[in-house]
Amino acid sequence: MNIAIIGHGNVGATLAKGWAKAGHQVIIGARNEADEKLESLVSSDRISVNDIPGALQNSDVILVAIPAQAVKEFAETLSNVADKVFIDATNSVFLKDAEFATGAEAIKAMSGAIHVVKGFNTTGFENIADPIYDGQGIDMFTAGDSQKGKEVVKQLSEDLGFEGFYDFGGDDKFELIEQFAFSWINLAIMQGEGRGIAFKVLRRD
Repeated sequence: MNIAIIGHGNVGATLAKGWAKAGHQVIIGARNEADEKLESLVSSDRISVNDIPGALQNSDVILVAIPAQAVKEFAETLSNVADKVFIDATNSVFLKDAEFATGAEAIKAMSGAIHVVKGFNTTGFENIADPIYDGQGIDMFTAGDSQKGKEVVKQLSEDLGFEGFYDFGGDDKFELIEQFAFSWINLAIMQGEGRGIAFKVLRRD
C-alpha cells in the first residue's frame, strides 16, 4: 500500500517504521520537511517525506496521528479525498474540539471522505512496535461505517503482528472506542501498571 502518515511523533514514527518493514511505501506528510526528527525515519528507502498535500495526493491510505485538537484544522485543508481511506489514531479524551467529539467525525464532516475509521488508538506506541506477548499477538480494535476502511486496518495491523481483530461498530462507536483507549491509558499510567500491558479478548471453547 501507499500510506501517508500525518504526524511523526511516537505513534506516527513507530507505524512508519513497522509498515516500511512490512513492505509498504510510507510518505510522512510534514509541515517542515527539514525537521531533524525526520532524519532517522527516512533511513529506509520505503519511507519518504513530502509536504502534506503531496503526501495525501500520492497515497491511498492516510493515518492521522497529530494532536486531537489539531485534527479539525487539518480536516479543513482537505480536498479531493472522497475515496481515500483515513485512519484516525487520535484520542480526544483530554482535549475535545468544541464542534466535534472525535477527530474521525471532523475528518468525515469537513473533507467529504467516505472511508473514515478509528484504529491504532487503543494502545501505546510500544505495543505497536512490538505487539507480541509470550509468543501471542495482542488485539486490534476499530470502529466506523466503512467496511473498506476496517479491512485496511485489519491488514495493516496483521502486518505489524497484531493477532485478533475486533469491530466496535459504526461511526456511532467513535467515542466508545476512544473511551476504551482511555481505559488502557488509565491502567498503564494513572494506575501505575506501566506501558507494557495490552488487551487480549479471550473466548471459551
